[in-house]
Amino acid sequence: MSHAGVRNSLLGILLCALAGLPVRAAETIEYGSVGGPSAALWPILIAQANGLFTAAGLTVELVYAPSSPAVQQQLAAGSVPMGDGGLNDPIRAIFEGAPIALVRLEGQVPPYAMLGKPEIKTLKDLRGKTIMIGGAKDITLTYLQRMLEPNGLKTGDYDLAFAGSTIARLSALQAGGVDAAMLFPPFNFHAEEAGYTNLGLVYDYAKLPFTGMVVNRAWAAQNKAPLETFLGIYTKAVAWFEDEANRGEAVRILVDASHQAPADTEKSYDFYRKIEFFEPKGEVSRQKLQDVVDTIKGDFGDKPFKVDQMFLSGVTRVVP
Repeated sequence: MSHAGVRNSLLGILLCALAGLPVRAAETIEYGSVGGPSAALWPILIAQANGLFTAAGLTVELVYAPSSPAVQQQLAAGSVPMGDGGLNDPIRAIFEGAPIALVRLEGQVPPYAMLGKPEIKTLKDLRGKTIMIGGAKDITLTYLQRMLEPNGLKTGDYDLAFAGSTIARLSALQAGGVDAAMLFPPFNFHAEEAGYTNLGLVYDYAKLPFTGMVVNRAWAAQNKAPLETFLGIYTKAVAWFEDEANRGEAVRILVDASHQAPADTEKSYDFYRKIEFFEPKGEVSRQKLQDVVDTIKGDFGDKPFKVDQMFLSGVTRVVP
């Protein structure tokens, strides 16, 4: 073959190789959450499974921590650029000066149920018992108080134990280390099937928002385009979840990710849609967030705190 022929051949090989490359490298976003794959992460798992992130040039990697405060610490340090958590935790972190911001509500109502040992039949029976929740200042403490006070139990009438993830709380209940635990789907259904008593849904006592999506401010300032792309895809994934036609596929996606029983996952899907768990529009209600702040404002002392401190200008879609 002539030199020209060799050159043309090599050029052809190079062009073929380049044709198979993306126009730009995918942007990788590590997303911090608690415990492991769960129903609370359903929209992200859907977007991963359906290739929505990939099609937009994003690679999203889920990174798990043992508790919501641990996720906020990672976000503040820049170890992960995005994550979530029970709203009490980013509120406290931002109050203390952490360089993070709330960009979206995720769970707009609490999904928890209180599960107790088989011999415990009502919430009133928890007097003198040990109850496991997420943490001493976790949003699950607020939910617990909202459940127990109407049933005649106040702080001091029961003992508390803490574990940051639902998986850990279920394990403690099964091991007999606690008398009751606050669990979210599908773990509450699994416990009920095993004979533990469903003592009530938090949803019936409190409609306070549950979780929010949080970002590191420095990262967000440098990565506004991928952040907004992520948020747009998340909203599309919520809409896909809400379409009853996608029920079977949504269940399969979570089963594949979490290895939970299909029957429990089906119950989770129906329950989440019934209570309208996922915030559908990508908005943050200032009033709803203020309601959460008001439940923990005693922790702030005399230092003022305004909910607007939590928002990322130009990104967080704030509504009244």
